[in-house]
Amino acid sequence: MSKYWSEAVNGLTPYVPGEQPKDTGITKLNTNENPYPPSPAAEAAIRDFPLDRLRLYSDPDCAELKQALADHFSLEKKNVFVGNGSDEVLALTFMAFFRQEHPLLLPETTYSFYDVYCNLYDIEYKQIPLCDDFSIDLNDYAEPNAGIIFANPNAPTGRALALSEIEALLQRNTESLVVVDEAYVDFGATSAVELINRYDNVLVIQTFSKSRSLAGMRVGYAVGHEDLIAGLERVKNSFNSYPLDMLAIASSVAAIKDDAYFRETTQKIIDTREWTEKALAELGFVTVPSKTNFLFTSHRYVEAAELMGFLRANKVLVRHFSKPGIDNHLRITIGTPEEMQLLVDTLKRHPDIISMG
Repeated sequence: MSKYWSEAVNGLTPYVPGEQPKDTGITKLNTNENPYPPSPAAEAAIRDFPLDRLRLYSDPDCAELKQALADHFSLEKKNVFVGNGSDEVLALTFMAFFRQEHPLLLPETTYSFYDVYCNLYDIEYKQIPLCDDFSIDLNDYAEPNAGIIFANPNAPTGRALALSEIEALLQRNTESLVVVDEAYVDFGATSAVELINRYDNVLVIQTFSKSRSLAGMRVGYAVGHEDLIAGLERVKNSFNSYPLDMLAIASSVAAIKDDAYFRETTQKIIDTREWTEKALAELGFVTVPSKTNFLFTSHRYVEAAELMGFLRANKVLVRHFSKPGIDNHLRITIGTPEEMQLLVDTLKRHPDIISMG
């Protein structure tokens, strides 16, 4: 705390990102990063980039990337917005649309940056509890609102909603914006992008960090009706005219065009996720059905905090949340098959875990 801080800053509780350890001997399964490198085409785009151009400002409109995304989704460029990671896109979305008369509706257990943004921008919000199985029931969101936001698949639980459930919500909720945060959609869920041609009040936000292996480049984007995109552009150009650097744009354009590599790596992660879930079940874990690149799981007899500490002592990092209702679960990123085998082998050494296989 500082005497120079504003009252608003004094009252903030910032988002806490997953740990990024300096020890290279750690098996890192705590921040949902992709275990595979970026597309070779993205690597070539960075390697062959003419460095002399870096003395210039990047394109403030990011036109080449917007067009590549529009082509990928069979949309028009006017339907695409890009930003410095999906977190920035989300931040601008909150500023552009959610400061309204009624509260913003969001799940009680979801990406914890949502309520951070609400507090930062003084947005009234209401958290809707999940069902007992950690699913989101969109029928619970039937009240006056400034907007509705949810992650699909949800984080940290991993459950996904069907596209029909999202469309039914749009048919009921016609007077405010519905934001679908699809950071993990490429690992088995169905995207809501196709709905933007039929509904003008849905905004879909995605990222290059997970399925495209470009977390270090910080590239996110939104697709929606042109009026929504124009609103985001107004806020962005009142905040940061140059959100993406040239290398980020070049590598992202190359990555979105390399569909074969994208499909190959996402399928590897899906296959490894299914193997890991079965292996954990044999050790006494109960896992929430996942359509993401992570598993949300708890052990029948051993507390999650104990297991996290045990794994950390053995140089395996996973994520544990202390929030009531999910404090006995671990969120485990899906790594390579070798990393997941190491996780399972390490858990087998815990004195209170007995293999049921």
